[in-house]
Amino acid sequence: MLVNNAGILHVGSVEETSEAEWDRLMDVDLKGVFLVSRAALPELRKSGRGAIVNIGSVLGLVGMKKRAAYAAAKGGVTMLTKAMALDHAQEGIRVNCICPAIVETDLVQTILSQAPDREAAVRLRTAQIPLGRMGKPEDVAALAVFLASEESSWLTGAAIALDGGLTAY
Repeated sequence: MLVNNAGILHVGSVEETSEAEWDRLMDVDLKGVFLVSRAALPELRKSGRGAIVNIGSVLGLVGMKKRAAYAAAKGGVTMLTKAMALDHAQEGIRVNCICPAIVETDLVQTILSQAPDREAAVRLRTAQIPLGRMGKPEDVAALAVFLASEESSWLTGAAIALDGGLTAY
């Protein structure tokens, strides 16, 4: 199995994003998935089965203000997942994408700590989530384990919103 879990964030509209920042974000968030998957496919193919789990974002499914480059890259991860799922299904290689909303990671903690009032920012973000809390890394890990297991052997090409109900609206 392979889990592609790398990402950086840039906050800004198209006009507020430099070409260099756009390229950097695309290189890490989208091109990295492409390159690592391409490197892993020969080994997965040898086994006659396998699973690739891409960690995308809920912003690969829906938009958000000031996230132009990030949403574009994560949308690319979502569609790359679907294309790879179709390309490799006959080889027994399943490809799925987890699309989490805000998760308590180091990246998120850094962003929240930059807010003028961190606690207010946390309250605002969690108020948007029907289940009333941010995700935990363990939530994402549990879904990745399921997607890598035989229990999900008939699931490929899925982009699963792991978002506490955020996209249920």
